[in-house]
Amino acid sequence: MAPKVLVSDKLSETAVQIFRDRGIDVDFMPDLGKDKDALLAAIPAYDGLAIRSATKVTPKILEAAKNLKVVARAGIGVDNVDIPAASKKGVIVMNTPFGNSITTAEHAIALMFAVARQLPEANASTQAGKWEKSRFMGTEITNKTLGLIGAGNIGSIVADRALGLKMKVIAYDPFLSEERAARLGVEKVELDDLLARADFITLHVPLTDKTRGILNAEAIAKMKKGVRVINCARGGLVDEAALAEAIKSGHVAGAGFDVYEVEPAKDSPLFGLPNVVCTPHLGASTSEAQENVAVQVAEQMSDYLLTGAVTNALNMPSVTAEEAKVMGPWLKLAEHLGAFVGQMTHEPIKAINILYDGVAAEMNLAALDCGAIAGIMKATNPDVNMVSAPVIAKDRGIQISKTTQEKSGVFDGYVKLTVVTDTLERTIAGTVFSDGKPRFIQIKGINIDAEIGEHMLYTTNKDVPGIIGTLGRVLGGHDVNIANFTLGRKEVGGDAIALLYVDGQLDEKTKDELKATGLFQSVSPLEFEVH
Repeated sequence: MAPKVLVSDKLSETAVQIFRDRGIDVDFMPDLGKDKDALLAAIPAYDGLAIRSATKVTPKILEAAKNLKVVARAGIGVDNVDIPAASKKGVIVMNTPFGNSITTAEHAIALMFAVARQLPEANASTQAGKWEKSRFMGTEITNKTLGLIGAGNIGSIVADRALGLKMKVIAYDPFLSEERAARLGVEKVELDDLLARADFITLHVPLTDKTRGILNAEAIAKMKKGVRVINCARGGLVDEAALAEAIKSGHVAGAGFDVYEVEPAKDSPLFGLPNVVCTPHLGASTSEAQENVAVQVAEQMSDYLLTGAVTNALNMPSVTAEEAKVMGPWLKLAEHLGAFVGQMTHEPIKAINILYDGVAAEMNLAALDCGAIAGIMKATNPDVNMVSAPVIAKDRGIQISKTTQEKSGVFDGYVKLTVVTDTLERTIAGTVFSDGKPRFIQIKGINIDAEIGEHMLYTTNKDVPGIIGTLGRVLGGHDVNIANFTLGRKEVGGDAIALLYVDGQLDEKTKDELKATGLFQSVSPLEFEVH
């Protein structure tokens, strides 16, 4: 029997025809996704669900989807899909991470032009029968400095277009290497330098705890007077109220916004201000982009349902069904190792070296590579997956290498991950025990045996008395329960580490109190996806 796919949102007819041409039984019901009760009733009959943003794939929908194997989102954002619930149900979630890049980059350039020349206001004035040439004095783009906050896939396209417009481009991106910056033709700078020099600032980063409010009141005050700000990335990156005050004061000359802190945006502090151009999240809204992502979804879903090939999956690697049975725990280990060094490394990574020992060396190393790289990249880009991670690493000029060797120690096999920056090398190793649970077995060359939990605390110190007691006292004083406690040292009185598995996230007060004891060289809360 042919696989059966439901298209519950508006996808192009070309995509629907691809399903039919590949022998997929497809039902095209573009309005069904808006009716959750109708979707709930229909979903049990389908092997695949192709969606855009209107369809909400909730735990209730997934529970009713008895035959569902794959959900594919035409676009990058999957906020409307409960991925943990899908994973528990064994449902693959796919997206199309690169289909909207050019369209979003072009929209940023369009907003930059519109703000530079006050086009919307000039249009409204002229069509109202006025002729206010002196009112709309604009500024040229040529020879101006464009500051990119984020030089990844979309940011690099904006840089290319801006260079073609004879702009000077500077970029702030902690994970942009000097080599990659040189290839892009941009100057790599720190954020404060960018704020002080840029005539235009455009944002192209995901919304994370580190980037939220990256342009807050303090940052805006550091900007060059007369700067214009463009945001087509994510709402929440810019403090809209602070930016509105800076526009009113004349410090900021204008802004172009496509995304907002609250969407749909009914009432933003930016609305109604002079020389502020606002659009309703149109970054991906071109016929070409919609066609691209729809076609990609149809091809990816067809490949999976007909051959088992997995592309752009957010919750599983590209492995065969046979490999998955053996590789599952090792893949999770690779992700944990990557997540550890990703959270611990705060400067551009030049190289990632992966060593596979013993039984680990006999597995699908391409998938394990992807797991480790994705773990690293997720620290700064939560949208990354095991397919897109190597592409992003390559774009950033990161050198990836792997080595295999026969069993060399007490373990049947292990994985050792090393990241290299301009100033340091950070190494961590792990293995999978017979119970199928991944473990950390070495950090900084110090042997340990650490169970991996969702919330962990990593500290470094000199091997002196009082470390265990201090950790227990401070954490206990903040109602943080310790589930597992691992210590390690190189030699008596030498470098030592502690890795704790705790029951909850550590707040800044707990971290600051530990630092204030003077016993620790570093105190680092860590988070891991443990399922």
